[in-house]
Amino acid sequence: MKRLKFSLLCLAVAACLSPAGAAEFVAKIQTVPELKAVYGEVESSNVVPARARIGGTIRAIKVEEGQEVSEGEVVAEVVDDKLALQLDAADARIKQVQSQLASAQLDLDRAQQLLQRGVASQARVDQAKTAYDVAVNQVAAAQSDRAVIQQQAQEGAVLAPATGRVLSVPVTLGSVLLAGESVARIATGQYYLRLSLPERHAAQIRTDATVLVGQRGLSSAEGGAPPATREGRIAKVYPEISDGRVTADVAVDGIGDYFVNERTLVWIPVGSRQAIGIPPEAVTTKHGVDYVRLVGGEGEMDVAVILGSTFEQGGKTYVDVLTGLRDGDRILLPEATK
Repeated sequence: MKRLKFSLLCLAVAACLSPAGAAEFVAKIQTVPELKAVYGEVESSNVVPARARIGGTIRAIKVEEGQEVSEGEVVAEVVDDKLALQLDAADARIKQVQSQLASAQLDLDRAQQLLQRGVASQARVDQAKTAYDVAVNQVAAAQSDRAVIQQQAQEGAVLAPATGRVLSVPVTLGSVLLAGESVARIATGQYYLRLSLPERHAAQIRTDATVLVGQRGLSSAEGGAPPATREGRIAKVYPEISDGRVTADVAVDGIGDYFVNERTLVWIPVGSRQAIGIPPEAVTTKHGVDYVRLVGGEGEMDVAVILGSTFEQGGKTYVDVLTGLRDGDRILLPEATK
């Protein structure tokens, strides 16, 4: 009877020492990607200029910075006042050669009539026919010259070379341009995050590697851990190292509305390391010191640990334990966090 009472007393003491619903977590060494936080700048795959095709004065600007434009849309209008004068001169030239053509037509008809009567020679008819052919060609040449001038006037419309977003319009109304000068810069194609990393990481960067992209803004979460992130992938690694840095482009959805050259944090894998990770709920803090409760052959005891950053593994969040635990240690934690 006494032995039964002693056993019940031991069970009651154990129940008091062990929290209700407690579970164990076995600490194991895991391979964790080594992430480096860098700033990525939003860049367009192509930035093309909308250029003036003729020289002249800008009479109209039909776009502004940030506006979406379609390929072939009129961006601005350039007018050269000399073209109107050249068109008038071309019209006068056409009237002149048309009059010469009419006169040559009369001379040819008269020479052919005289040849039929036997009054004129065949040489006279051939000479009139040659003059008529020359007049016909002169009319055609004058009309072609006028078409060239008219086409130049139509080319005063500056067209968008591709569909995209207008980055800058470095001209104003009344500006004088030469042929080939830029009227607007247009970002076309897909947007990327362009990274610039130190040369020592060049060998670890791989195309199609997964990276973590932070939300819009430049700040990070407390403790250096990545805040709410989304995944992207390295789309291109440039083969040239410039000023001791390697450049890479990261493809990520949802940055089409970002500002070009806007910066955001990107965590890119540059290697791996061995770490012991435990659930954050297993850690308790007393007087500024972090503890975890270990379960062993000698019972339960609290062990002080030094924690690092958090990381994700298998869809779960763990905190890195720098010192205080070994591989295989059994940790006591609530059942709900198992």
